[in-house]
Amino acid sequence: MAGLYALAAFAVARRTREIGIRMALGATGAVVLKGALADGLKLAAVGGVLGAGGALALTRYLREFLDQVSPRDPAAFLCVSILMLAVALAACWIPACRAARGDPAKILRYE
Repeated sequence: MAGLYALAAFAVARRTREIGIRMALGATGAVVLKGALADGLKLAAVGGVLGAGGALALTRYLREFLDQVSPRDPAAFLCVSILMLAVALAACWIPACRAARGDPAKILRYE
């Protein structure tokens, strides 16, 4: 989860200059925030699908390490997917809010 958070937050923080330009051209903070969240959630969804597929493929090898959990337990897969999606959402939300609240001139001058 820490790696997912760091990667998603870094991806949104790299777009700070783009967010500043959009706001300088007239975009509202809500529009900028919605765009950053949509991009982050798309990446999280692709990662979730690939991760779930990989986890399903590896369950026969990891069966001996799982105690009191079925290797293909749908509740476990669902809970982990929801948790990872929440982490990705928070990781995108925090830097996007910070950039959307800032003054576009200061954002563009900073870099």
